[in-house]
Formats: sequence, C-alpha cells, structure tokens
Amino acid sequence: MVDFEDLLPVMADKLGGEGLINELCNGFQLLMDKVKGVITTESLKLNAAVLGLQDLTDDKLASMVKEGDLDGDGALNQMEFCVLMFRLSPQLMEESQLWLREALNEELNNAGSGIY
Repeated sequence: MVDFEDLLPVMADKLGGEGLINELCNGFQLLMDKVKGVITTESLKLNAAVLGLQDLTDDKLASMVKEGDLDGDGALNQMEFCVLMFRLSPQLMEESQLWLREALNEELNNAGSGIY
C-alpha cells in the first residue's frame, strides 16, 4: 500500500493559484505521450518511476487514466489531468469551491451595482 500525502494544498499556498496550475501543466508535459499529446496508460507506465509508482500494475495505471478520462477517449488531456489532480486533493477541492463561491459573489455584486 502506498501512503499518499496530499501536497497540492502546500504547493498552492507556496506558488499561488497560477503557479500551481503551471506546475500541474509541467507535470502533464512530463507524463504525456509526446506524439499523441495526451497521457495514456503506456506513457504513464513509462514515466511511473518519476512519480514513485513503478510498482503499480498495468491495471492500476489504466484505472488511474480511466478515473480522469472525462470524454471517454482512453487518455487524459491537460484539462482532464488538472481536474483529476484537484479531485484527488480533498483540501484543495474544498478551497477551490470557496474561491469559486467568492468569485461568483463578487460578480453578482458587481452586476447588481452596474460595475464592470
């Protein structure tokens, strides 16, 4: 069993939102199939050691890809990868919901006051 420590909230605190997204994009670039431009089970397997996942079976790696594959094409594009990373981080997901709520409230307040 692999212990998972959720480091995304720490990264978000240190890097800020934009910095975190940049780092996730860098992670995507590292894991993606360079020809196809997406993360496949095969590209994940080839790069699993970078993540400390070299002991995972092909089925587990395929399950990881399948969990994030929102459009059903059998691979992860950059957006799906970022969404998956947020979903796997409960604390960051909670913070994201708060940020979204604050942004929506601000927009609604601006729309109500005629400010844009």
